[in-house]
Amino acid sequence: MKAILAVFLTAISLTSSGQNKTLLPMKNTEKATTMNTIKFESDYADVNGIKMYYQVYGEGLPLVLIHGGGSTIQTTFGRIIPKLVNFRKLICVELQAHGRTGDRESELSFEQDADDVHTLLNHLKIEKADFFGFSNGANTALQIAIRHPEICRKVIAGSMLLKRDGTFPQFWEFMENGTFEQMPQQYKDAFLAVRPDSTKLVNMYQKCANRMIQFKDFSDDEIKSIRATVLLINGDADVATSEHVVKMSRLIPHCNLAIIPGGHGEYIGEITTVSGDKDNTFIAPLIEKFLWYN
Repeated sequence: MKAILAVFLTAISLTSSGQNKTLLPMKNTEKATTMNTIKFESDYADVNGIKMYYQVYGEGLPLVLIHGGGSTIQTTFGRIIPKLVNFRKLICVELQAHGRTGDRESELSFEQDADDVHTLLNHLKIEKADFFGFSNGANTALQIAIRHPEICRKVIAGSMLLKRDGTFPQFWEFMENGTFEQMPQQYKDAFLAVRPDSTKLVNMYQKCANRMIQFKDFSDDEIKSIRATVLLINGDADVATSEHVVKMSRLIPHCNLAIIPGGHGEYIGEITTVSGDKDNTFIAPLIEKFLWYN
């Protein structure tokens, strides 16, 4: 439990087919130095009162990547992007107060994050997409399916937690008593590397912590309303228990389930959970098969 909780100090880091239209021109073309020579484009969009940062990799049907709480695009997905880009165009976002994206006066919520991603996709003239969210990003991806079903084809929800009783009571006690000093250093370093402002880092931490301290269950009716085809992925030593994920899979009308050996985020190589030589080569073929054949 201690190892699992350490990953989650700030927060749980945490469809019919359609063609996407051409992306709007973007300002910057960059090379992803931590991912060999994979190139991507990046820009900011005005989204519901904030400037939202995003990156686009590759070509093909769009797969939207939504990072976990306290994270950036690269801390969550840096080790899996080189595999996913082989078969999809990746639209990678940074959510409110995270990384390079701006903030607003309100606290963080999964509902607002879902609306922000939806607005960004409208800005990019993407009419329908698949979504891959990790942890808090998984909750956001499922909120997109609930609130904006018209844009949502398939959803991969990795390491989601939809109800307070879906994890151990010690987790919530830990969240109540967590401090900024205990935030994983990898998250601090990644934030400051893209936004060198310690005040904004502390603000992001506190908002993430507040969201989890005030966490409210997804209702059964909300979960049952999801019409997108969903793949739930969870580690067998994850924050959410396997029993919780199985129970949620039975509420979602069109749901696939994968329980994978390991802890939170190991299956995608999330930065705080594994070393760089951890084998996660199996996950991309699993995702590709789900997106194309289910």
